Amino acid sequence: MPSRKFADGEVVMGRWPGSVLYYEVQVTSYDDVAHLYTVKYKDGTELALKESDIRSQSSFKHRKSQSSSSSPSRRSSRSRSRSPGRPAKGRRRSASQSREHREDKKKTLQETSLALPVFIGFLIGKPSENNTKRYNGEPESTEKNDTSCIVLEQKLKPDLEIKRVLEQYSLRSRKDDKKKEEIYSEKKTFVAVKPIEKLPSKTKELEFGGRIGTFMLMFLLPATVLYLLLMCKQDDPSLMNFPPLPALESLWDGRVFGIFLLWFLLQAVFYLLPIGKVVEGLPLSNGKKLQYRINGFYAFILTAAVLGILLYFQLELHYLYDHFMQFAVSAVAFSLALSIYLYLRSLKAPEEELAPGGNSGYFIYDFFIGHELNPRIGSFDLKYFCELRPGLIGWVVINLAMLLAEMKIHNLSMPSLSMILVNSFQLLYVVDGLWNEEAVLTTMDITHDGFGFMLAFGDLVWVPFVYSLQAFYLVGHPTTITWPAAAAITVLNCIGYYIFRSANSQKNNFRRNPADPKLANLKFIPTATGKGLLVTGWWGFVRHPNYLGDIVMALAWSLPCGFSHILPYFYVVYFICLLVHREARDEHHCKQKYGLAWERYCQRVPYRIFPYIY
Repeated sequence: MPSRKFADGEVVMGRWPGSVLYYEVQVTSYDDVAHLYTVKYKDGTELALKESDIRSQSSFKHRKSQSSSSSPSRRSSRSRSRSPGRPAKGRRRSASQSREHREDKKKTLQETSLALPVFIGFLIGKPSENNTKRYNGEPESTEKNDTSCIVLEQKLKPDLEIKRVLEQYSLRSRKDDKKKEEIYSEKKTFVAVKPIEKLPSKTKELEFGGRIGTFMLMFLLPATVLYLLLMCKQDDPSLMNFPPLPALESLWDGRVFGIFLLWFLLQAVFYLLPIGKVVEGLPLSNGKKLQYRINGFYAFILTAAVLGILLYFQLELHYLYDHFMQFAVSAVAFSLALSIYLYLRSLKAPEEELAPGGNSGYFIYDFFIGHELNPRIGSFDLKYFCELRPGLIGWVVINLAMLLAEMKIHNLSMPSLSMILVNSFQLLYVVDGLWNEEAVLTTMDITHDGFGFMLAFGDLVWVPFVYSLQAFYLVGHPTTITWPAAAAITVLNCIGYYIFRSANSQKNNFRRNPADPKLANLKFIPTATGKGLLVTGWWGFVRHPNYLGDIVMALAWSLPCGFSHILPYFYVVYFICLLVHREARDEHHCKQKYGLAWERYCQRVPYRIFPYIY
């Protein structure tokens, strides 16, 4: 096996693909099988190069000194001073002939310097228009402009070639820094170079079926929610027994909509309270970091206190069950109105504040995905607020309302065991999310997706009204389970929760402090971004162990409903489809972000969610 020539971290000179130019790079890793070096250029681009395409910096310095010591001027001076007392070979030139000879030589050197950029351009494969004009002998305005243009071409030549190679090899620079305006001067003549304006980074890869798919989803998602709720109301909620459509006037209640608005405003007040720590999110495209107040768990405690007081004063919380359809319709209407407001305000947002996934230029698609990444009213972050507060805490309130409704409708002194299990499991999940609220700042919902109809509907409608499907089902279809069965389901939920929480904690702790002695047993693959990819622990078992824990918990939430109907298991099927879709997005995003390091990670960890299956 050939020995390795360059070590990790060593700064060398790497040849740019498709050219003869070498640039300073840093070696990040070496593949013993393919015998390829992974190097990182100064602009952040990470490529794999052969050893023959890499040279040490000392060799370049040596060549530079050689070339400078043997420059034409020095050679000519040495030849002229070799024998000052001896006449040159041939007849001696007169003074006028010597001047003509020097002028001809100067002209030749000027023509050579003019043609050199064109020659280099032809070597690169794409000569510039100005170079071609000079090469063909077309006149320029002044001699000063000539010299200035030569300087400009020599200055801009590396940038032009890098741009051409990036287009040829479909490479993307990891730093989208704006090109600054450069001013070149010679004596008292200044030539200003207009910077190359960066075009808006349009979203090229459309998800969810593009414009047609997202347009259909805006109707299909609300229809699915209403269909599931109507099915749960039926005595026989089988898939073949389609529920009758209710009258339109029965789906709307102004009082219910007012209560929904009051709930939204109450959570907004809790969000604005100056309690909890303030943390910074991940850097945005312009380098800025937004600040977020972490007080979701405090908002949950305050909500529980308010509900306790209202229940003490004989509040009939089962009112929520009696008008569940109206609450769902009110949430749909509010999320639609919020989405319209978000899109209209995004039209005035600066380019750097737009979402990378929702900037396609198509109205329907951008409206659905979300055009603006972090819409804020002052310090009030609308997306971050809706992500955890009204919908997630509302999910727990709905479950509690279903529990009280079951006791009232069936004249029970205490809720059924099935209802207790469903409420307990889902309460644990919500409390865990609020307690670990800071981890949400690194998810794709916050860092990549804009705030549009998709997230507004998902946070305010889908989460509270579909995730509570099991509790809503048990009110009309009571299910009796034995204690051994309840114990087995509890163990299953604990296993799923342990996988979910330990995997997320492992990842979050490693991101915060990779040098933590507690994580010394974890192995990882270094990447050009400075982060590492864990290949031991849960992340060495499957690529997305947190998703595996989610699916196991979703199954445990549905089992207390029994096996009489498949409707309670809709959540499991939906959760699997959702996580598989998210996993595909994560795979694509990580491949673009980490490059060859992600490919090495995939070879090391072949299974995505389900071990030995998928």
